[in-house]
Amino acid sequence: MGSLISPVVPFIDFNNKDLKQGTSAWASAMKQVCHGLQEFGCFVALYDGVPPELDGAIFKAADELFALPTEIKSQNVSDKPYHGYIGQASIIPLHESLGIENVTDLKEVGKFTELMWPEGNDHFREVAFSYSMKVAELDHMVVRMIFQNYGLEKCYDSHVASTSYLLRFIKYRAPETSDQGDNAIPSHSDKTFLSILHQNRINGLEIKTKEGEWIKFDLPPNAFVVMAGDVSMGWSNDRIRSCYHRVTMKASTTRYTLGLFSFLGGMIQVPREFVDENHPLKYKPFDNVGLIHFYASDEGRKHEYTAKAYCRIDTPVV
Repeated sequence: MGSLISPVVPFIDFNNKDLKQGTSAWASAMKQVCHGLQEFGCFVALYDGVPPELDGAIFKAADELFALPTEIKSQNVSDKPYHGYIGQASIIPLHESLGIENVTDLKEVGKFTELMWPEGNDHFREVAFSYSMKVAELDHMVVRMIFQNYGLEKCYDSHVASTSYLLRFIKYRAPETSDQGDNAIPSHSDKTFLSILHQNRINGLEIKTKEGEWIKFDLPPNAFVVMAGDVSMGWSNDRIRSCYHRVTMKASTTRYTLGLFSFLGGMIQVPREFVDENHPLKYKPFDNVGLIHFYASDEGRKHEYTAKAYCRIDTPVV
């Protein structure tokens, strides 16, 4: 199994057959999950819920998708920034990506598939949907642990009901010069509740610690990096840390990453359980889509953590 260059970010085994609510294994994993999210904004989940044949099929599907002509891929558009096709951008020349919105709805995956392959591609549709459903199961498990850890079990069902998922296929081509690879994707935090990233065997992801150190990962095949986004940070009143991260490319081979990103509908507000004398209220109610649009603005891109600029209260209140 691969190991983390810095051993501090938790690697958590989600394959334990005893990992059920009420067990000591669940309690232990729950503590590790929340420790990782609070201290680093992330942890690594070792998760066999995506079997090897599906894992291989989804990366083959990514290869097939990116092989399409640019004019076809460019039809992947969205009214939400960064949800559709991104590519051919001089600022990030190594990066190209496409997104399937509401990917846990088979009809929506079908619409994307028909857009890319008007003649049909049932295999791609089934693989993308099956993969997303399996990773969404991991997301649900992590979210349940978060809510249980903070005494918010009663809010879990409504949270899941308000969640939608975006699956992004992300490609980084090998850099032609060393300078190109240093900034494959500039440092940023996601505008999600959680982001779950899964790569082929090519490393490149780095996360920034509270101390300003950049940590690299060496990940085994069944590893999924679970990151908190700005929505988690705002929702939790800064208990959870949004993960600031970037991608550098030193490899001579194409790197593929799959990202399952969770977004919340409706207005998001800090639960009262997160507010007390030691933790005054820091965030006004906010809208996830509004946060994304703010991030896409010139002003929004100036800030390391978008939520702090978008909806933070100037004078925290109890």
